[in-house]
Amino acid sequence: MDLFSNLALGFATAGTPENLLFCLIGVLLGTLIGVLPGIGATATIAMLLPITFQLEPVSSLIMLAGIYYGAQYGGSTTAILINMPGESSSAVTAIDGYQMARKGRAGAALAIAALGSFFAGTVSTFLVAIFAPPLTAVALKFGAAEYFSLMVVGLVSSIALAHGSIVKALAMVSLGLLLGLVGTDIYTGTPRFTLGIREYADGLNFVAVAVGVFGVAEILRNLENEMTRTVLISKVTGLMPTRDDFRQMVGPVLRGTGIGSALGILPGGGAILAAFASYTVEKRISKHPEEFGKGAIAGVAGPESANNAGAQTSFIPLLTLGIPANPVMALMVGAMIIQGIVPGPNVAVEQPALFWGIIASMWIGNLMLVVLNLPLIGLWVKLLTVPYYVLFPIIMAFCAIGVYSVNANVYDLYAVAFFGIAGYLLVKLRCEPAPLLLGFVLGPLLEENLRRAMILSRGDPSTFVTRPISAGLLLLAAAVLVVVFLPSIKAKREAVFQEES
Repeated sequence: MDLFSNLALGFATAGTPENLLFCLIGVLLGTLIGVLPGIGATATIAMLLPITFQLEPVSSLIMLAGIYYGAQYGGSTTAILINMPGESSSAVTAIDGYQMARKGRAGAALAIAALGSFFAGTVSTFLVAIFAPPLTAVALKFGAAEYFSLMVVGLVSSIALAHGSIVKALAMVSLGLLLGLVGTDIYTGTPRFTLGIREYADGLNFVAVAVGVFGVAEILRNLENEMTRTVLISKVTGLMPTRDDFRQMVGPVLRGTGIGSALGILPGGGAILAAFASYTVEKRISKHPEEFGKGAIAGVAGPESANNAGAQTSFIPLLTLGIPANPVMALMVGAMIIQGIVPGPNVAVEQPALFWGIIASMWIGNLMLVVLNLPLIGLWVKLLTVPYYVLFPIIMAFCAIGVYSVNANVYDLYAVAFFGIAGYLLVKLRCEPAPLLLGFVLGPLLEENLRRAMILSRGDPSTFVTRPISAGLLLLAAAVLVVVFLPSIKAKREAVFQEES
């Protein structure tokens, strides 16, 4: 009965006119940036963070969440129509979705993707509502040692699930942790790594780092690789799938929802992993595997369901433990901290309206997406013809104004420029910036819990291995590191990274 009363509180919170408006804005913006290739949810949320500071915490988080799962919907549109995924998790959808469009079935492919996404989003949101409270209850028993070990697991997992070189991913996490140390020591009040600049006494501005590493760097990368986009068709027709289409999509949608719900919880990029895993499973169990790559319905329905389910369940570790499962969730953690909310299990206890309001808004947002997306396909098709050289100056100006408006600090603009160039160079060096952001967000929390645990244990480091939960989490982190350093796993992940590049 508690579940229903909590959900009632959530819908009452998310159903206010103000929150409904921001949910609508979020899903529309998410779909828009999912449709426009080369921007991405992470960069967009980073750019929009300054705007949300003026909103109520629940409104800002509902809007940011809507942008995230809205982008998963929008990414399939470009994947199907122009064979260019708007989101990396939609890359698999392009394989068969584009072939369906070439056969004159673009409308059916878009409808299958939208309906599968809606079902997966609804089911996975229900799973968030079911599993979040018990996980929160367990997390409330965590002390400083357990939180330290849990964050170690999160950082190690982000290394394990990053693409390419393990050493480079480890270096990115370490660099993020070091950047998180800039500012004033939390216990002694001594300035650290500020280079004598008083404006950095409170640390590097999270928004400036995020906008630089993801927003500006992404713009520079896309300007370098600007290409002509040719929309396959100007008008999409036949949006209603046939009875045979429904029959073929039921199994893949159910399996994709299950795979995405499970993998979305994992740190590092569960939605992307889920999409690839779903496609692999569907091709392996299909009676006609030769159809894959030539317009198989299962190749669209399964991955689209999986990536949307993964996007929703990635909120579970964020809401229950305060641990981000991917870069977008790291930005959500940053938004919560700036709003004065301490991420973790106490959110559900101290601010239940916020906690359950976000969960309820996911159902509302998914319904908005399926109702709005299909009628607006004509608009999205027209937007695909907008050239990059028109979009990017506007985006750059928006970034600069937004970052400066947070603290009215010119040094934040210098930081955006620096981290924008640094992020671009990191991409050129095949270093993923996502682990860096996770390290930057978790670094201060990791340090705080490490030092608190050492103070409580009177300087005895054995506290991390004598407490059962902490020891178990550290063993898990060690096991993950051992697995990813196995030669076969290491070679396979680097081969996959080479293919994607």
